[in-house]
Amino acid sequence: MSTGTLIAVIVIVAIVIIALAVVLGMRSRRRRLQDRFGPEYERTVEQEGGRRAAERELRAREERHAELDIKALPEDRRRAYAQDWSVVQEHFVDRPEGSVTEADDLVTRLMNERGYPTTEYEENVRDLSVSHAGTLQHYRAAHSVKVRSAGGQATTEELRGAMVHYRALFDELLSDRGGR
Repeated sequence: MSTGTLIAVIVIVAIVIIALAVVLGMRSRRRRLQDRFGPEYERTVEQEGGRRAAERELRAREERHAELDIKALPEDRRRAYAQDWSVVQEHFVDRPEGSVTEADDLVTRLMNERGYPTTEYEENVRDLSVSHAGTLQHYRAAHSVKVRSAGGQATTEELRGAMVHYRALFDELLSDRGGR
């Protein structure tokens, strides 16, 4: 075998190895994002119009989240929030629509105290998706009912469901499950 042929074979093998490493690296990153974001991964793929754009968006969320100063609450603050939640639930009997708004406000306050920026709903969803992807569907469902209830378009059963959904996210945020 001539030196030129040997060099060509080595170059081709090196290119194949590099291509294989790139493909495996992409698959590994994709799996990591799918594991971390769960159903939010597929939702973002659909929303962004493809996997590459979605993965770019999800990595941007991770980078933004890494810059946040998310902190656990001291036990006395957890107890105070738990008490506040009990009051919100008690109000549901007499004022279901108002209670859903109160629940949303309480979740927002809790997020804020934990270190999440809370300027707008869509930003809240993006920030929560990084560490709380498992309960994000609860937040979306509850928020949807809250918006409809503001126009008087939600039934009492939907409002009750919204309270259950808010409670799922509230409990996770309060107990620090989901972590960083």
